[in-house]
Order: sequence, then structure tokens, then C-alpha cells
Amino acid sequence: MRTGIIDSANLNGGQQLAVKYFSVAVVLFLAQMLFGLAAAIQFVRPDFLYNVLDFSVNRMVHINAMVVWMLYGFVGAVYWLLEEESGTRIVGLGLGNLAFWVLTAAVAVVVVVYLLVQTGPGNDLTRWFVNEGREYLEAPRWADLGIVAVLGVFFYNVAATFSKGRWSGIAGVLTLDLVALAGLYCAGMFYLTNITADQYWWWWVIHLWVEATWEVLVGCIMAWGLMHMLGVRRRIVETWLYIEVALMFGSGILGLGHHYFWIGTPDYWFSIGGFFSALEPIPLVAMVVHSVYDAGVHKFKNGNHPALAWIIAHTFGNFLGAGVWGFMHTLPQINLYTHGTQWTASHGHLAFFGAYATINIAFFYIAMQTWRGNIWLGGGLAGGGWKWKWALALLNLGVIGMTVALLIAGYEQSFIERAVEGSTWGGYFAAQQHPWFQQAMAWRLVFGVVTLAGVLLLVWDLLTIGVGEMRRAPQLAAEAG
Repeated sequence: MRTGIIDSANLNGGQQLAVKYFSVAVVLFLAQMLFGLAAAIQFVRPDFLYNVLDFSVNRMVHINAMVVWMLYGFVGAVYWLLEEESGTRIVGLGLGNLAFWVLTAAVAVVVVVYLLVQTGPGNDLTRWFVNEGREYLEAPRWADLGIVAVLGVFFYNVAATFSKGRWSGIAGVLTLDLVALAGLYCAGMFYLTNITADQYWWWWVIHLWVEATWEVLVGCIMAWGLMHMLGVRRRIVETWLYIEVALMFGSGILGLGHHYFWIGTPDYWFSIGGFFSALEPIPLVAMVVHSVYDAGVHKFKNGNHPALAWIIAHTFGNFLGAGVWGFMHTLPQINLYTHGTQWTASHGHLAFFGAYATINIAFFYIAMQTWRGNIWLGGGLAGGGWKWKWALALLNLGVIGMTVALLIAGYEQSFIERAVEGSTWGGYFAAQQHPWFQQAMAWRLVFGVVTLAGVLLLVWDLLTIGVGEMRRAPQLAAEAG
């Protein structure tokens, strides 16, 4: 094993596949930032790139890039831990590598079509080959089928490897979650002429796929990450993982009800959806708090400070963004006025960053540590580790700043457009032209630039951290038991 330089000989087969997923994830992360920044500029200067790259296209690519890079990160994280957790080589690794290249080629084609074709005649040809037309799920039908096929290969790799090797609590929860990950995405491929029925199934993907199956998947990879980084006892992380699964049935499935408020479903969804929406992140917060306490009892050894810092950022970001921000937005008495305003975007920015982006970044650092020969990434790094610390600060400051700016804009929309003007078109335009809205969107742009600076610094740090470092990190996973 060579230390201090990037050498794939330091990785097992699954980890070599994982770094491919991580590399594409970082590229898509940058794409998400650039298209999001273009959309933010268009809120302030609507003529920016008019008829070249319109707001609708920028927003679509921004959101789709976010969903796809996070999915790449999760898949990469599972491949990263699979051989160590199962104790055997990955079954069907060649098929997994083929699925990666097929998926990456498909993503590239879809993005090119988004940018160059953008719209079609509005018939089946458009739906199959250009854009399906559903917000957040714009990918054409052939790409939908491809995603399900790749997730099927991913499931086969995971289930067959654990079946051949060692089963654990993490393995069981992860395998069952992947069944839901592939299956629930199919709900977004129904085509119904009744808009209420269509929206009903559409939300199954938006909420159950993204917020329920992703939360459990994050719980699995974080449980492994805590054992790997802090030497936390397995029974602690697996206990909280089981609680997460139990709460998922309440917070994930029943919490879905807050999307049923205004599409003609029965009134009982008001109370069910409002109450259960806030419970989802609680066991993940408890898992990290309990793990840090346990690590402290055992003299708190950690050799990867950037990854640990991002895990802690994940804990608070998940609780605030998905939990607190979601709860205050999804109570039906509030949602009547806030639904579809920038308040939703405020919740979305903090929730996706806090719940999903942070845990992926933590795994990027775990991967770089091993890729360079399991080097020491704790205290005493060259330059005091200023790049990862500033990247952490800029990214969190930028996202929180955008969240607050969008909240102010959404509050103004709720007041002017909904409460005063009664949700009329006149009210919509009055709210858009109000100084409070325009000032808030200008501040969103400023903090968007701060966030982009953080991402660029993060990429620089990932490429350079640990160069020439010869100290070895402690082997804590073996102590976890």
C-alpha cells in the first residue's frame, strides 16, 4: 500500500466502482450550482440568457442535477462499504461497472436534450424522448426505465453479496430499502389523464422515494460511517437504524399526507400529514448524538476530521431542514398560505443540503482518505486544514443565507399574494414586484455566490488533501465489534 498519493491499488473492487460514482457526483454538484446560479440571476435580471437558456430550463437542470448527484453519491457510498460490511467480494461487480457507464451515458444524453431540444410537440414522442413534463420528474420515459434497470443491477449486487458473505442489521435494512428504492420510482411512470390522480402518484416518488427510502439509505451508510470513523459499537447504530425504519412508516408514509392537502383527497390528511411530517429525522439525530457520546466514553479517537465535521453538519442540517423547516411549512393552517411560494424553496434548499448533500460530502472525504493509503486526516494537516474548514463554513453559510432569503420572499408572497390578494393572478404579480421579494431574491443571489465559492474550495480540497501525508489513520472499525 502506497500512502500520500492517489492509488487505486489501495481500494477493493467495490471501492474502485464507488470512486467512479463519487467523481460523477462532484461534476453534477458543480452543474447544479451553475444552473442554480443562472436561475437566481434571472430572478434579479429576467432578461439574462433570455431565449438562450430560459428560467424554466435552468431550474429544471438545477433540480434534476441535484437529485442525480445525490443518488450517485448514495450508490457510491453503498458500493464503498459493501465488501467490508459483507466480508466478501462483490457478486456481479462487472455488471455493476456496466450499469455505471450505461447510467452515466444516459444522464449525459438527457442533459444534452434538456439544453438543445428543451420542448417537443406535447405528444407521446415528447414524453418518451424529450421531457415527461412532470415537475421534478422531467426525465423522458426511456430514461425512467433505464434508472429502474440500473437500480435493479444495484440491488442484485447488494443482495447477492450479502447472501454470499455476512448478514448484519445494516445489511438487512439496506437490502429491503433498495427494493423500495427501485419499486417506488415506478409510481412516477403512471400516465393518467385525471390531474388529481396523476398528482397523487407523482407525490409517491417525490416523497416516499426521496424522503422515505433515501432517509433509510442515509441511515444505513451513516451507521457504517460512524463505526468506521469513531469505532462506535454496532449495537448502538443498528438500534437507532431499526427505530428509523419503524418511524419511517409513520413519518415517511403518513407524512406523505401533507402533499394531499389541496388535490381533492379527504380532509383527514390535514391532521395526519401535518403531525407525522416532522418525525423522520429524529432517530438519525439520536444516532449521531449517542455515537459521539459513546466515542467520548472510549476516549474519542478519530483520524478524519473533515468527514466527522460533515457528519455533524448532516445531523443538524437534517434536523433543521427536513424536520423544523418542514414541520412549520407543512402544518395545514400554514400550508394554505405558503404552498408553492418561495417558502417551499427555502425548505427544499436546507432539507436537501442538510439531509443528503452533507452525508455524501462526508463519504467523499472517507474515500479520499483510503484512496491515498488510509492516511491521517486529523489534526496537524498541512496549512491547518484551512481549505476543508473554509469550504465547510462557506457552504453552510451560503445555504443558510439562501434559506433565510427565500423564507423572507416566501413570507412576503404568503402575505401579499395569498392573504391580502386572495391567490389571484393580480396578487401573484403584486407579490413578485414588491421590494421585499426583490430584495430577498438579490440576497439569495449573493448567498448563492458564497455557496459556489464553497463548492469550488471543496473540490480543490478533495483533490489536494493529504498529498504527501505519511501518517496512518487508526483502524477504528475493527474495534466497533
